[in-house]
Formats: sequence, C-alpha cells, structure tokens
Amino acid sequence: MTQQPAVVDTESYTVSRTVHVRATPARVWAALTRDDLITRWFGTMASLPDLRVGGEGTFGFEGYGEFPVRIEELDEPVVFAFRWGTPAEPIRPDNSTLVRFTLVADGDATVLSVVESGFDLLGRDPFEAMSSNRQGWTEELDELVAYLEGADR
Repeated sequence: MTQQPAVVDTESYTVSRTVHVRATPARVWAALTRDDLITRWFGTMASLPDLRVGGEGTFGFEGYGEFPVRIEELDEPVVFAFRWGTPAEPIRPDNSTLVRFTLVADGDATVLSVVESGFDLLGRDPFEAMSSNRQGWTEELDELVAYLEGADR
C-alpha cells in the first residue's frame, strides 16, 4: 500500500498525515508511548517517565537537541497527544506545538492519524516550521510503519 505524505494546511496552520499500519492498535499505542519503542522510529532519545495527562518528558534528535514534552491527552489506545517545545526552554504557547495521534482499529490493522497544530502561535515563521515538520512526519511515520510491519525487526 502506498502511503500519502504529510500535508500542510496553511489556513489552519496544521501538518497532518494518516497511515495504514498492519499492526494492532495495542502495538501502535506501545510504539507511540513506550520510551524503548519510541526511539525505534522517532528520534534518538525518548523519556516519558510519567505517562499521564500533565506528565513531562523529552524527545531527543541528533543535531537538534532535546525537546521538552508535556502530555496533553491520553486515552489508551485511541488518542495520545503531547505538546513539545524548544530545546532548553520551558514549554510556552509561542515555542511549542500540539501533536495529536488518533488510532482507529481496522481489523488486525490500525489507521493512525497525526495532526500537529499551533504553528500560527510560534514566535517564528510558521510556514518554514510547517514545511520542516511536514517532511519530518512523512519520514518518521514511514519509519514507524516499517518498524511495526517488520522491516526493522
């Protein structure tokens, strides 16, 4: 199945992507929320020691630093949302965006959607940030699908 790349919506200042994953929602959920599995597809370091709404952690990317993360929504295995900010700064509305994953069962597979919003509130060019993150979500979710479907086992 050919997966479509992430798209930018310049009116709502969002980046979104939906992929079909040949893995159960439970497996996809684990890959989104467990430190040891997150790094199999997303960045080089993940720490989510307090998996609850309001819980904080970090995601690290080689060459970009460690980004603070705060969990905003958690409804296992349906919705996982976090706000992530700028390395070495506390999370604020002008330096963070909201990433919201939704999982829908499709037999033994999962339809996974991500929407990242809040680019219009950033204290920098929202179009540059959306373009960069569009590329990022295209690549990262391709890695997630490959990992969960066995190409990375």
